[in-house]
Amino acid sequence: GRSLDVDATCASKLFHRFHLRAGDIHVVTAIHDALGEQQIRMTFSDMFLSLSQEEIDKYFEIFRKTLSGTIGKNLLNMDFPLAQEMPDGTQSWLLKLRDSRLTDDVMLEEFYEKIINHYAYGENYYIILIHAAYDIPKKAEDGMEMFDASDDTYEYLMCSICPVKLDKAGLCYHAEKNSIEDRSRDWIVQAPDAGFLFPAFNDRNTDLHSMLYYTRNPEILQPALLEEVFGCQTPLSAKGQKETFQELVTETLGNTCDYETVVNIHENLNELIEEKKDLPEPPTLSKPEVRELLSRSGASEESLEHFEEHYNETAGDKTEFLATNLTSSKTMEVKTPDVIVKVSPEKAALLETRVIDGHSYLLIQIDDQIEVNGVPIRAALSAGSTEQTEQIEQNEY
Repeated sequence: GRSLDVDATCASKLFHRFHLRAGDIHVVTAIHDALGEQQIRMTFSDMFLSLSQEEIDKYFEIFRKTLSGTIGKNLLNMDFPLAQEMPDGTQSWLLKLRDSRLTDDVMLEEFYEKIINHYAYGENYYIILIHAAYDIPKKAEDGMEMFDASDDTYEYLMCSICPVKLDKAGLCYHAEKNSIEDRSRDWIVQAPDAGFLFPAFNDRNTDLHSMLYYTRNPEILQPALLEEVFGCQTPLSAKGQKETFQELVTETLGNTCDYETVVNIHENLNELIEEKKDLPEPPTLSKPEVRELLSRSGASEESLEHFEEHYNETAGDKTEFLATNLTSSKTMEVKTPDVIVKVSPEKAALLETRVIDGHSYLLIQIDDQIEVNGVPIRAALSAGSTEQTEQIEQNEY
């Protein structure tokens, strides 16, 4: 499969090149005024080198944050449907905008209108659109990148959508008057909430068939923006993937869903993530791979008989899950209506479920110190308690 190269390391390389070729970066921006009517309050267009170094550094910080976060949560690789690559499609329109190098005022006005009409945000925001180019370094025989040699150029657009908010009210010291006064409030450009990189940069080259979408909050994907402006299908969010997977497991296993099987599922997921940790993208699971995961974790063939039907109804036939969205390597939670127990995944074997005298119990093996609200308590059993425990175990069997 292809690899997604725009990770933290690649972003750093891209911006290293930005400093070397800052004159090739063209910036157009617009302030969207949501206080009155939905309108553009201000637009600005200039070559990047005409800005002061302080302003350039602040823009670079915004650009870096538009390529930051976790792949599959904050950074989503979006494929264009074939229909959008036709002459009247969204991908074709974005290519024309890129190739215009942001010098076509009509196209820029249309771009701003597309964003404003479909970006759901009730306050002011700042739209920054840049056109830039990156010389893709050759790779030597030993795999090292040769930054002084390049055959290909990656030419792209990047957009950052940043909230613009009033800073906090407060008092300040006025040095000339030697007095404490009410501080004047300014409209501050915040870190981006959303953005995109087009075309995507996959397998160390231009990928015209996809784009990279950024969202600061993984649960706010802006479906109207994705579908109407870019023509892409809105994917399940990270939380949505986890909830869908949980529902799928519940529906598939039914009454056979027990503690051991669920623990095995998460252990196998964490093993898969660990095995693939050096790859650019986290591992994904398609429908056959999810079935194999459940089978390997202890699900019976009988419970998997209607798996495909459950999968299609719950997730959708073509849906793939990112393994990192389905489990946590830090904690596993066991929950009842009254009690929540959290345990490190590698210590999950310390917990077990049993039925004693007709009642279900969650048992925790205690070999070490135990505390209640920070107070150490005695966990050792008396001889009488030991005999009682042995009697309970005999009754179980």
